[in-house]
Amino acid sequence: MASQIHSTAVIDPKAELGVDVSIGPYCVVEADTKIGDRTILEPFSLVKQYTEMGADNHIHPHACIGGEPQHTAFKGEKTWVRMGDGNSIRECVTIHRGTVQGHEQTVVGSGCLFMAYAHIAHDCVVGDGVIMANSVNLAGHVEVGRKVIISGMSAVQQFVKIGDYAFLGGASGYKQDVPPYMLAHGVRGMLYGPNLIGLRRNGFTADTCKALKKAYKVIFRSGMTKKQSLEQVENEFGSIPEIMTLITFIRDSKNGVTPAANKNGGEAA
Repeated sequence: MASQIHSTAVIDPKAELGVDVSIGPYCVVEADTKIGDRTILEPFSLVKQYTEMGADNHIHPHACIGGEPQHTAFKGEKTWVRMGDGNSIRECVTIHRGTVQGHEQTVVGSGCLFMAYAHIAHDCVVGDGVIMANSVNLAGHVEVGRKVIISGMSAVQQFVKIGDYAFLGGASGYKQDVPPYMLAHGVRGMLYGPNLIGLRRNGFTADTCKALKKAYKVIFRSGMTKKQSLEQVENEFGSIPEIMTLITFIRDSKNGVTPAANKNGGEAA
């Protein structure tokens, strides 16, 4: 099928379009952009300068990809948004370019779903298969791992890291790192154990899920110091790759790790 470009769309001559793309009425594609094969731009969507996207992406009305970063130090430098394949970008989503103070690029993986009004700020790195529900907001420099789900109207503070397969509840705020495989929610996000339903859906074995549940109790509820608890978990479960991923994430955290909640929803002692 040949590319279909509506007569009212504005395509800069310096834009590079793949094969079989579909660009609807009143879309704008600026210079120095790359639109991958079979990508669909619905009416009124905007792809701004210094944006690259792979194949089979679907950009819905009024989404804006590649906007200038909301950063007071930004002076018009050449920075990028780079996006993989097969992403669904719903209505009014905004994804901003990187900064020279950061990575010089904002990176989105493949197979993601960003629901209406979600925002990805400058220098974020979002992994494959991420789902961000309506009105989720990522501040600058946030890193989101693979297969993470962030529920609606949640906000993540700048420089926070969210580990692979984590699930973040809705209407929550996150100012510290969320470890991989964990479930977090609450107005001030706290941990409530492993994301067991999500892990099972993604093919994790029963033994791995049990080990993560035991590791969570030792690390977050035993009362040991971080050093002691991580050493005990490593000694007991160190042969399991997911456990080592969890331990490494916590050891490497520069922001501190989101605390566990107690039975009343407050921070565990």
